[in-house]
Amino acid sequence: MIKEHKRVRGLFAWAAMIAMFAMPLSVIAQTRISAPSNKYKIEDDVKLGQQAAQQVNQQMPILKDGYIDDYVESVGRRLVAAIPSEFRHSQFRYSFDVVNASDINAFALPGGPMFINRGMIEAARGEGEMAGVMAHEISHVALRHATAQATETQKFQIGSVLGQIIGGVIGGVPGAIIGTGSQIGFGIGALKYSRKYETQADILGAQIMARAGYDPRDLAAMFRTIERQGGGRGGPEFLSSHPNPGNRYERINEEAALLRVNPRGEDNRTFQNVQSRLRGLPPAATMAEISRSGQRYPSGETQENYPRGERVVYPSSRYRTVSAGNAFRLQVPDNWREVGGDGNSVTFAPPGAYGTIQGQFVFSHGIMAGGAGNLGNNLRQSTDALINALLQGNPHLRRQSGYQRVTIDGRSGLATTLAGRSPRLGHTEIVNIYTVQARDGSLAYLVGVAPQGDYRVYQRAFSDILSSVNLNY
Repeated sequence: MIKEHKRVRGLFAWAAMIAMFAMPLSVIAQTRISAPSNKYKIEDDVKLGQQAAQQVNQQMPILKDGYIDDYVESVGRRLVAAIPSEFRHSQFRYSFDVVNASDINAFALPGGPMFINRGMIEAARGEGEMAGVMAHEISHVALRHATAQATETQKFQIGSVLGQIIGGVIGGVPGAIIGTGSQIGFGIGALKYSRKYETQADILGAQIMARAGYDPRDLAAMFRTIERQGGGRGGPEFLSSHPNPGNRYERINEEAALLRVNPRGEDNRTFQNVQSRLRGLPPAATMAEISRSGQRYPSGETQENYPRGERVVYPSSRYRTVSAGNAFRLQVPDNWREVGGDGNSVTFAPPGAYGTIQGQFVFSHGIMAGGAGNLGNNLRQSTDALINALLQGNPHLRRQSGYQRVTIDGRSGLATTLAGRSPRLGHTEIVNIYTVQARDGSLAYLVGVAPQGDYRVYQRAFSDILSSVNLNY
């Protein structure tokens, strides 16, 4: 009987050992994390995050691409499902959007909204590294670090916390891009967490990765990738807005060594397709360029669709086909509207880029396209006549270049550039002019307009529009 009892006990011990090592994640040795004290309610996190997310969506260039959105959402959902039960909040609604900005950065707002810069996805060496950044940001949300940090300072009211969160989104970029309300201030605020909170997010992020079937060491590797990608440019934005708690790479790897994970694998083929798709889009602006585009227009008469201070949205990466009077058809970004025309021409512009100032319709970003009839004996003479008319109506403009040959719908055309400081809008505007002769000898033209600060982004849109032109005659 004694020998049989020992054998049974041995079998139970062996079975327990097998069960322990069969678990996808060992919870025996991992570092224990406790959420910091917080005087705010869960509902406050949700309210703050939704208010801030609404402003981000309105005033940052959110990339609208179904394939990319679905992929990033799928990675995000996989990570959210791996949040430990003690840090789950049923009221939180996690969402994942890509900002069309080249800076290597990402941020998550209280209650769940997360924004990942396009530059971060392009910099990552694989799905695991991107997932590591997302797990880190999810950890800040799950641990309620924004309102916890406000609790520690004891000087913020709920309104000013929102202001600090919104201000922190831009990571100290000069010239705030998000409109302020009466109680909202700017600066590097709640999203620049303390070193203590950064360490917590690193550790919990590694644990979430392991639970989700990712290698937690990819989170550590991503910090090295970020440092390499940002070399020589004053440091990557992610590192400037996420203070280094010291020995970060080593500490994450130490935590990873405590975790047991059965990897579910990474979908690196789809990740590489996403990177390829991003690199095939027009170049993304930097956050500084986005900030500068948040210009204030001078006082004057305005229309309902032209509020003073409204930031002009960047061109969408998706296009729709439109008609330019009877002259031709072309494609424009699908977030541009037809905002004016006189039968011979039509103007397309994004929201916030057009209106009436001092009784005259103006547009700061967009295109004007149409036909001008027979202005000369040949393309050169007709184009000269068109440009002279534009200069007479806009005496602040000056020629910046001679003519360059371009091809428009398979026909030989001309291109030139004008520039000058707009007396009504207060900024230097760049004007691209493209012309081509129709079969009956009349002139068809396309005029692209953008402020100097936004020109690099809009120049690519103008090029795409030009290549889409289909002449009707």
